[in-house]
Amino acid sequence: MSHTKVIRSDVLGYCMGVRRAVNTALKAVEDASSDLKITDKLDTYSERHEKVKTLGPLIHNRIALEQLKRRGLGQIEANDIDSVSVEKDPIVILRAHGVPPVTKRILKEKGCKVIDATCPRVLSSQKRAASYAAKGFSVILAGDKNHGEIISISGYAEEQGQPCYVIENKNDAELLLQKHFSDENTRKQPVVLIAQTTFSPEEYEAISAVLRVALSHIKILNTICSATYERQQALEDLCRKVDGIVVIGGKNSANTRRLYINAKRWMSERTDILQDFVVHIEQASEIPEKFFSLKTVGITAGASTPDELIDEVEKAFN
Repeated sequence: MSHTKVIRSDVLGYCMGVRRAVNTALKAVEDASSDLKITDKLDTYSERHEKVKTLGPLIHNRIALEQLKRRGLGQIEANDIDSVSVEKDPIVILRAHGVPPVTKRILKEKGCKVIDATCPRVLSSQKRAASYAAKGFSVILAGDKNHGEIISISGYAEEQGQPCYVIENKNDAELLLQKHFSDENTRKQPVVLIAQTTFSPEEYEAISAVLRVALSHIKILNTICSATYERQQALEDLCRKVDGIVVIGGKNSANTRRLYINAKRWMSERTDILQDFVVHIEQASEIPEKFFSLKTVGITAGASTPDELIDEVEKAFN
């Protein structure tokens, strides 16, 4: 039996937007099946459940998605939107990351009932991108280029006919200036910088510093979710107190990967420990054996990690 003491980060697991999206999806499944009679066959029940689907994965967590599927939540890919038919897919849930406005229009034109579970903070960024673009601003987005949130916000800016650029780091910012803002006239054009809500605060500050020097009319918006700041600050504090860190979350979750990267950095800066024990896992069965020999282990989790997975990891050390 392990005698390892487990300390939870003060901020971990589902963020407000993800929890809201999951609860919205589960309620939609429940509502879709509420009028079924007790004598209905199981396959009829399953067919009714399959009518409630999310557009793309609801959250970036494989295990959570498997649990949602067992509850009756289906999924269609954004690339398959043309095959959606109202007879088969009348209820489509938009995930927390949001979608471009054209996608929402297509679904509604097909007659689907669209339930928008976009995170309120992402909705705000979408509206601000559209508003600034409508005023003639070029829009620069700081975030992961292939992330659903960035794709959705880009759609709102581009719909207004203004250029939209996506950059991921300080080097991208410097290349953007060389390619699109290389002379005095272009550098005086109105520009707005918007961050992905889960973007690294440190990276955003580095990007802002580069652009602020070169672009005289740039507006820099503070759109990183406060939960992202709090999660990182809580993790940094945790790294000072423990012998190892377990980061729980989907391997395809950008914010979970950042937690892991930062934990590696902060633990490597410790001078009172011989080795930085940091691991990124999706479930308790993946905990490396060597972690059970540590005196104290800190656990944190990405914004798409369900409470039950966190509980299972903590229980594994007891």
